[in-house]
Amino acid sequence: MNWQNRKVLVTGADGFIGSHLLERLVAQGAKVKAFVYYNSFNSWGWLDTLPRQTLNKVEVFAGDVRDPNGVLKATEKADVVFHLAALIGIPFSYHSPDSYVDTNIKGTLNILQAARKNGVKKIVHTSTSEVYGTAQYTPIDETHPINPQSPYAATKSAADELALSFYRSFDLPVTILRPFNTFGPRQSARAIIPTILSQICAGRDTIKLGNMESTRNFNYISDTIEAFLKIVEADRAVGQVFNAGSNTEVSIRELVNLIQSITKKKIKVITERGRLRPGKSEVERLVCNAGKLRSVCGWESRVSLEQGLKITLAWLRKNINRYKTDIYNV
Repeated sequence: MNWQNRKVLVTGADGFIGSHLLERLVAQGAKVKAFVYYNSFNSWGWLDTLPRQTLNKVEVFAGDVRDPNGVLKATEKADVVFHLAALIGIPFSYHSPDSYVDTNIKGTLNILQAARKNGVKKIVHTSTSEVYGTAQYTPIDETHPINPQSPYAATKSAADELALSFYRSFDLPVTILRPFNTFGPRQSARAIIPTILSQICAGRDTIKLGNMESTRNFNYISDTIEAFLKIVEADRAVGQVFNAGSNTEVSIRELVNLIQSITKKKIKVITERGRLRPGKSEVERLVCNAGKLRSVCGWESRVSLEQGLKITLAWLRKNINRYKTDIYNV
């Protein structure tokens, strides 16, 4: 697809994945509108760190996905909408589930309603591998049972079904992308890889973690961004759900060992009770089958876990002052 001058709205553009997606779209010549969360500090999140030559090509729209009027205005004249805005911290969803319902479900409804009214040609709704819960079989494909084990995962699952219902009911051109454990520069320390790396970069020999035996399927940020673009470029993808992951299963213990090898630093790990999920809420195993994304959209995972860790580590060493390594980021 030629992205030149295509009008694109990215919600959650101020976040980790959204800021990387925006950068890629700008580089491809798209006319990008960045939907960022309104705040009195006029902070644009990670967009504030981007080069001025990139930001000069972006229209920034400060709003709140929970507000239907603002969402309606933001989606005007958009050809494509990438919907990434969401509350994503799992521990915080135990504490404040109401806010997850308002943002993740009602916010998605607002996007769908506005896209329908404004005639948006394609919408990509961002899901999460957490909706599957602990793998009932591996690798997990798109037909795997949905079994959300946290309030966060439950709201994302509900938003997915809402998006699919708009496709079935109104022919709204929605596609759902379900990334598995994306990582890379700019990721919040609520995620496991920046949690480990930020503590190491802060000079700690002893780091605090939660469950060491659960497994995850890590995918470097550039591969996830490629999945977003490939989905829009494939007309056959409309109305479908796609997993994006590297097909490589790694336990947190194995991840720590790999990071020790890369950093050449011996690490002592302390299991902190506050970092453990409630027993029935812990997703013990995630293993991705991305075969559908490959066959329909021509996507491939290209960056290995080790390569991605080295890039992320180099970035974090230069940006460690942006992380509060002395507190647990929920």
